Amino acid sequence: MFTEKDLEQIAAHGLSVEAVNLQIENFRRGFPSLKVVSAASPGDGITILTPEQAAAYAESYENRDASVTVAKFVPASGAATRMFKELFEFVNEDKRGKGIDTLLQNIEKFAFYPELKAVVADFSDEKAVVSAIIKQGLGYGSLPKGLVTFHAYENGARKAVEEHLVEGALYGAADGVVRLHFTVSPEHEGAFRALLAERTAKYEQIFGVKYDISFSQQMSSTDTIAVNPDNTPFRTDSGELLFRPAGHGALLANLNKIDAKVIFVKNIDNVTTDALRGDTVLYKKALAGMLLELQQQTFAWLKALKEGSANLVELADFVENKLCVKLPENNDAALLERLLSRPIRLCGMVRNEGEPGGGPFWVANADGTQTLQIAESSQISAEDMHLMKDATHFNPVDLVCGVYAADGTKYDLSKYTDPSTGFISSKSSGGRDLRAQELPGLWNGAMADWNTIFVDVPITTFSPVKVVQDLLRPQHQ
Repeated sequence: MFTEKDLEQIAAHGLSVEAVNLQIENFRRGFPSLKVVSAASPGDGITILTPEQAAAYAESYENRDASVTVAKFVPASGAATRMFKELFEFVNEDKRGKGIDTLLQNIEKFAFYPELKAVVADFSDEKAVVSAIIKQGLGYGSLPKGLVTFHAYENGARKAVEEHLVEGALYGAADGVVRLHFTVSPEHEGAFRALLAERTAKYEQIFGVKYDISFSQQMSSTDTIAVNPDNTPFRTDSGELLFRPAGHGALLANLNKIDAKVIFVKNIDNVTTDALRGDTVLYKKALAGMLLELQQQTFAWLKALKEGSANLVELADFVENKLCVKLPENNDAALLERLLSRPIRLCGMVRNEGEPGGGPFWVANADGTQTLQIAESSQISAEDMHLMKDATHFNPVDLVCGVYAADGTKYDLSKYTDPSTGFISSKSSGGRDLRAQELPGLWNGAMADWNTIFVDVPITTFSPVKVVQDLLRPQHQ
């Protein structure tokens, strides 16, 4: 199937022929649907904290042991293509929807308006105004969201990436150092570095911290081959194989390299203004406090198991009620020990108010357990789709991760995934249809074998910017 030139191309990607053949087999076979049992709900998979409990967990995190290192992991690779899709359609195809009217009628309310005024001479030329936002001018159409100006303040506007500096200082400092890691595209890393080099000192002075900022790119060895509709390898006009980035699940390899006891994970576009940031900071700290407490209890149970002093009935109760694993009747010490010996994540979940996003579900596993998973609609079979209507909450990508074992070693996160939970989608290249494959999503199948606890968090902690008009919402004004 593969020529000598193909083999060279595969090797250059850091892939093996076996891995590529497995990807092609996945296209042919398809991925099985998740064995969804029910939607998680308050009292059955979703923990509800009282204000007093949230405050107590936050205080516990603030008073954590000095040995607890902290980092914040922010996926920031994606270009803002969807954010400006309607603007491109207006400029390139003369298609004008309500979004363009909203944009132009409120143009002065956008934080990037002063920048726009500097490059637009005539605001009566509507197409020129829109073009200046996405093309020559601000050039936002070819930038990632992190480099788009989101919020206006008296002392100057902030881009999305700057708001993560602020958040990091408010809940992610350890010994006065804020560690932030951004996954970026190679072509944009220079712009990120230049912006942060220019502005980081200001935030260090405001918050009395030092920033330790690092970057990584999605590894080419995580790319997946594209195929034709008949599942044969797709070739470009020049005859080469086409490899595509495999979605945010590919970032598990990047996350796996982060060395910290507590890792916050949050998308680049989910930020709000200083005035509305209180709930975000409180609940980030509360989730981290819960994580550290559960970790401590988990380690104590593992010690008791090792010493032979563990009461298995009480341990099973802890696993079911604290780690949110529904056990089979015939559970034993070996199963309980395996369940305790894996990474743990606390996931904030917001009330379902019609926003897009995966949902929290109970899923049946081969070992007889039921565990909590974040599932996308594409992972759920048609006959189980009705369960999505029962979901009271959805996933805002608000994670706090514990990746260290009881013996002080770091888990290899690649061993706690479910490879069968990938995605297949229809795309095109050069006007030709193709099928693309994504790895299990970072917070979906890539974390399928983690201990997962879902916690209700206020909707005020969720303020994503999916389209540019979202910047007109109160959370961004």
